[in-house]
Amino acid sequence: MGATRTPTTLVHSGRGPGGVGDSAPRPDGTLKVTGEFAYSSDMWHEDMLWGATLRSPHAHARIRSIDVSEALALAGVHAVLTHDDLPTEVRHYGLEIRDTPVLARDRVRHHGEPVALVAADHPETARRAVERIRVEYAELPVVHDEATALAADAPLLHPDRDDEHAAHVPHPNIVHRQPIVRGDVAAARARADVIVTGEYEVGMQDQAFLGPESGLAVPGEDGGVDLHVATQWLHADLRQIAPVLGLPEEKVRMTLSGVGGAFGGREDLSMQIHACLLALRTGKPVKIVYNRYESFFGHVHRHPAKLSYEHGATRDGRITHMTCRIVLDGGAYASSSPAVVGNASSLSAGPYVIDDVDIEALALYTNNPPCGAMRGFGAVQACFAYEAQMDRLAGELGMDPVEFRRLNALSEGGVLPTGQRLDSPAPVAELLRRVKALPLPPERQWETGDEAGTFVDLRALPGGLSNSTHGEGVVRGVGYAAGIKNVGFSEGFDDYSTARVRLAVVGGEAVALVHTAMAEVGQGGVTVQAQIARTELGVERVTLNPADTRVGSAGSTSASRQTYVTGGAVKHVCEIVREKVLELGRARFGAQNPAWTTAGLRLAGGKVVTGGGEVLADLADVLADETIDVEREWRHRPTQAFDRHTGQGDGHVQYSFAAHRAVVEVDTELGLVKVVELACAQDVGKAVNPQAVVGQVQGATVQGLGLAVMEEIVVDPEAKVRNPSFTDYLIPTILDTPTIPVDVLELADPNAPYGLRGAGEAPTLSATPAVVAAIRQATGLALARAPVRPEHLTGT
Repeated sequence: MGATRTPTTLVHSGRGPGGVGDSAPRPDGTLKVTGEFAYSSDMWHEDMLWGATLRSPHAHARIRSIDVSEALALAGVHAVLTHDDLPTEVRHYGLEIRDTPVLARDRVRHHGEPVALVAADHPETARRAVERIRVEYAELPVVHDEATALAADAPLLHPDRDDEHAAHVPHPNIVHRQPIVRGDVAAARARADVIVTGEYEVGMQDQAFLGPESGLAVPGEDGGVDLHVATQWLHADLRQIAPVLGLPEEKVRMTLSGVGGAFGGREDLSMQIHACLLALRTGKPVKIVYNRYESFFGHVHRHPAKLSYEHGATRDGRITHMTCRIVLDGGAYASSSPAVVGNASSLSAGPYVIDDVDIEALALYTNNPPCGAMRGFGAVQACFAYEAQMDRLAGELGMDPVEFRRLNALSEGGVLPTGQRLDSPAPVAELLRRVKALPLPPERQWETGDEAGTFVDLRALPGGLSNSTHGEGVVRGVGYAAGIKNVGFSEGFDDYSTARVRLAVVGGEAVALVHTAMAEVGQGGVTVQAQIARTELGVERVTLNPADTRVGSAGSTSASRQTYVTGGAVKHVCEIVREKVLELGRARFGAQNPAWTTAGLRLAGGKVVTGGGEVLADLADVLADETIDVEREWRHRPTQAFDRHTGQGDGHVQYSFAAHRAVVEVDTELGLVKVVELACAQDVGKAVNPQAVVGQVQGATVQGLGLAVMEEIVVDPEAKVRNPSFTDYLIPTILDTPTIPVDVLELADPNAPYGLRGAGEAPTLSATPAVVAAIRQATGLALARAPVRPEHLTGT
């Protein structure tokens, strides 16, 4: 078949300094910034074909007929597949609910749904073949919002659903519903001196990863297939792919290729099954790479949301109660909507003490694009609403918005609306204090020039280099927000990771080989795994095997969980390996030196040392020609499902907290916003790699900024996407990115490895409401929707 050219850069090897707590350099960093790193789209095979996908131009329609004859007749076309060509009766997949068809059969449910596949000898030939496929559609009424989804005569998008949630929802177009009821809201409302209500809306955000969906499927001589792909969770992909192909899982061999960002958008399948189907049908390797337009249809997005909140408070500033209703638009298929609903409901009160709550969160089936995982995962939408409410309550009471939040902030020992008690540090008040205490950026001088000829740098103004303003009509605002995010998979999910560690002597030196299936998507997990191995085994040289399905699952690179769970697995296995080394040393040298029997022996600097620092032996001498090889699973403490009626339960394993202060300048005449600074304070428990932690906080902050002022997928009333391109879907560039000071706290969680706390998502929550709060403060406008558009500021 010829050899697949795989990205050898994914085998990370390095020596060191760089243990836990050090800002160890990333082994893939230089290659990425110089453009030498091999991403999944760079994969190549000497005799490969190119795959392409025909997608529906309609959001909801019957498929009356499909004619592929013209496409098959085109020279260079090797295969054209439709739903009727699938090899087994398993024709649907899904992360939680198997409701997504591999290829549409008799009905399409969203704009851009895959209908047919082509394999050809050139990507342009494949594209032209797709255009020759003739599909006759009969359009159906579109379900595009809550009213059309829950109407008495609403079209049922999945009328035959039999998933575990179906029996617990009042309407078949509701994917999942989670209420949370605690205390006595009516009595608490009677005690309130002020009550504020608000209706809020959050738009549909795209993950906008820079590397589009891509992969290479190579048929094997044993009838199986090797799939090299950019993904977030190899084993979840495998679980969905193998049944559709009619193959046992051991014949679907998956290897992670270079991933150009993810943020949740690669949790669901995109081209994986399609590439494998074409490869097995043609007997040739098949590569599929989406262009940017297709990528907008190839992955899920952040759920748009409508949120209704009520809060009450006493005159002295204590919150009495909260009610809320959160409606998430899940789009055509379930994806991870049930889990997003669980997060949105359980985190809907924010990082505040509220004893009396009545909460309802639900996700709908509609004909809009499917929505699922995106950084923040349900908590982002809730945070935008509850933080607006905090500002409104503070305003009604005449209190400083930060001091009002600090007065009501959760702390260790506090109880959440689900009844779960916080058993680790929850420094919400301290984070708010710290972020407020940071020096404010200096006020700008708006003169357009002076006799000395100095001018304002236009890049620093709202509108930037468009030269739309020289400072006239520009006002400054400051806003604050705080957020709470869960870490890890929740609600009783068996959340574990597998690690394999081998320790042997190579070239006279002890070398550790670490193998996990963790997807490195840019978060720096490969760096962290090497740091843990160096720390626990006392070696300098650590090599990481490519992530693949030859080792057990590492779970998804999402939910801020990989450093906690896969890091925990690597630590656990290294501890076992270390003990085996010490056992070996005792057997070999214990008779001559009784110090080998003392407690507190450790490995450091390639040697076995006592607690007092006495060197007993070189690690290489202890190992000699022995190889220690251990593979184990590791789990964090269990969680439990929320009660379906009351929402009570210890549903989350850990919580992460962050707070932001935004400083903005707004051109009130043109409706343009410049974010001047977006400072963050966050508790990370333990910064395993301090520099990487700051990078994660800053990256999450920029994504929150994008949602605040520019990022939204626009879907019209016919459920069609209007802006599937980076021309019309805007993301922050370096010119939009402000100064982002970061204040990192390290208050250890006693239940977590090294006391660490998942850090990658929490800043996404509070960045958005802080920016919008600053715009409100600058303009005096209510602004109940994100993103804020120019017309919201000018009334045009």
